[in-house]
Amino acid sequence: MIERASETAGTEHSDGQEADDAAPQQAENPVKYSMSPGLSGFLGANRISLAISSYQSGKFYLLGQNTDGGLLVDERLFRKAMGIAVPDKDTLLLATLFQIMRFKNVLGPDQQVNNLFDHCYVPRQIYVTGELDAHDVGQLKDGRIVFVNTLFNCLATPSDRHSFTPIWKPPFISKIVKEDRCHLNGLAMEDGVPRYVTAVSKSDTIDGWRDRRFDGGILIDVQKNEVVLEGLAMPHSPRLYDGKLWVLNSGTGELGWVEGLEDGKAEFKPFVFCPGFVRGLAFHGNYAFVGLSKPRYERFEGLALDERLREADSEPWCGVQVIDLKTGACAHWFRIDGAIGELYDLAIVPGVIRGMSLSFATNEIMGLITHDPLEEGA
Repeated sequence: MIERASETAGTEHSDGQEADDAAPQQAENPVKYSMSPGLSGFLGANRISLAISSYQSGKFYLLGQNTDGGLLVDERLFRKAMGIAVPDKDTLLLATLFQIMRFKNVLGPDQQVNNLFDHCYVPRQIYVTGELDAHDVGQLKDGRIVFVNTLFNCLATPSDRHSFTPIWKPPFISKIVKEDRCHLNGLAMEDGVPRYVTAVSKSDTIDGWRDRRFDGGILIDVQKNEVVLEGLAMPHSPRLYDGKLWVLNSGTGELGWVEGLEDGKAEFKPFVFCPGFVRGLAFHGNYAFVGLSKPRYERFEGLALDERLREADSEPWCGVQVIDLKTGACAHWFRIDGAIGELYDLAIVPGVIRGMSLSFATNEIMGLITHDPLEEGA
């Protein structure tokens, strides 16, 4: 059983444009969710929730286990929801169309909202960046947000005065300019430090990456400021986990890791094929959570993914597969059919069984008011 808690599924809507835009799409092509029988139990047993973003639909999801054992799907509207980071169980970061947001959980250990949700994430800090096509996000050691500024080909932090502050650019990018040249996208953090990024190409001309989608993808070591791996197909979502650097080779539909970084002979080692354009990667225990999207064929036509799908006699689908890292088998899955065909990012929210967030498309955010204890002697 899947229970939805959302603006679009419920009866309460604000007069905001986001809700108005979503309703016709849902009516014309309703969204259907399905899952493997053990998914909700797996989330509950591990005391985790799964955060998912879909930039195409503007949906931000929190998946957890409901009180009856079924799957609880909390969905909220944020225009072009993109990169997600979870610095701790009370903090979420989300990149959107023109903002970078920091959410905080406002509930105490024994508190609930609507007699159901054990965590409630409210956007407390919002940085208005303008449309930068922000992709992955992370948190630096000093608490600042760092994000992949794809339009300007750099890593950046929000600025108190400007749209952003660039802190690093790839060595082959000649200047900080408003031209998506290499399609910088993925970010791997380690102990509050940016370690690796992915890009679709080494192009230094506007939109040059589109001609390099098939085998121009690269991995860059940010600390060494050098390209350490080439020949990938639209790579995304580099992640450091359990002593390995994992990468999604999106154009081939493969989850794999990188070997040989220490001796300068880096090589991508495919681990498992997933039936979709893979993008969004998270880990918990012995499992990898992989996001799948339906390819946009007018843009991604001819990628190796097409042939792999034909060989497997499979159609691409949108959703999440939970991969057993010991066997490579898909242990659990969550699938989305209908109007939503593309996801961007995934993140594990530890210690949260039934989480919810608040967006700006309902009146809930105006009515939920919490405060700190009174400061004596202030």
